[in-house]
Amino acid sequence: MTSGPDDGSLAIESRALTKVFGSQRAVDSIDLAVPRGSVFGFLGPNGSGKTTSIRMMLGLVQATSGDVRVLGEQMPNRLREVLPRVGALVEGPAFYPFLSGEANLRRFDSADRHASSATRRARVASALDRVGLTAAAAKKAGAYSLGMKQRLGIANALLQPRELLVLDEPTNGLDPQGTREVRSLVRSFAAEGTTVFVSSHLLAEVEQICTHAAIMSAGALVAQGPLAQLRGAGQSSVRITTPDPGAAASVLARFGLTPTSLETVRATAEVSALLPVPDEPGSTNGRVDIDAILPALVRAGVRVRGFAVEEPSLEDRFVALTGEGFDVVR
Repeated sequence: MTSGPDDGSLAIESRALTKVFGSQRAVDSIDLAVPRGSVFGFLGPNGSGKTTSIRMMLGLVQATSGDVRVLGEQMPNRLREVLPRVGALVEGPAFYPFLSGEANLRRFDSADRHASSATRRARVASALDRVGLTAAAAKKAGAYSLGMKQRLGIANALLQPRELLVLDEPTNGLDPQGTREVRSLVRSFAAEGTTVFVSSHLLAEVEQICTHAAIMSAGALVAQGPLAQLRGAGQSSVRITTPDPGAAASVLARFGLTPTSLETVRATAEVSALLPVPDEPGSTNGRVDIDAILPALVRAGVRVRGFAVEEPSLEDRFVALTGEGFDVVR
């Protein structure tokens, strides 16, 4: 990456970013592109290099080779100029347990040379209110639950207006209500124009809040792009629940679809067939009339107890790319 002018379209951009610890390549020449204004999910199994990548982006770890820009600025050369524009919650929040939540935030705010002391009380109150901790502001941080500490960490990242928020496992330890609140917060940040970079092991959460995602595996970046594009790279399928699996398979065959699985479900069976990939050469997907399958089944006397066209999920894509299950950690 050159040090020339930035076109402003990317909040984070890396070129061949690499980190080697001894003989281990923790991060292997990744080219990451995080669009401004996006909610970007960063996924990967154990040891995939996600946290090391984040630490290099924030200038906390020196890269072995390669380059990274954050908000258009070269890192870590422009660290002092960039960090005031970035809010981060990385590897869990750390606070003084003997101080209240409010006192902790005042202390952190006072350490920020860009923060005005005249408006400190109002900024702290606003940040606590935004994460739902106003009622617990006077409570010692050591007595906070894990979820409350997580929200206090997000409040700390919100003390100043930020162009970029980097959140590592932001819903860790939260109950369902707290998770919904953080989800709503992330959406509100994006609505205000803030880019949000979210590292998470909760694929369902990423699917609900993110517009873009990247998947890491063994230190390498194996996929990235808009969420719809990542999901669309997988294959859709049609699933039929019926006590007449043989007859259902015969009807599917008329549409050029071959059953890929037959599973017993109580007293019935589920017949599943993959739909052709839309852009594959020679694909018949454009000529498969999905709406015609159900009427054809009924006409053939197939007793249909369930019919669904299942779109590929982010989890399906993740498993296909990494060979790992959904228990992804940072």
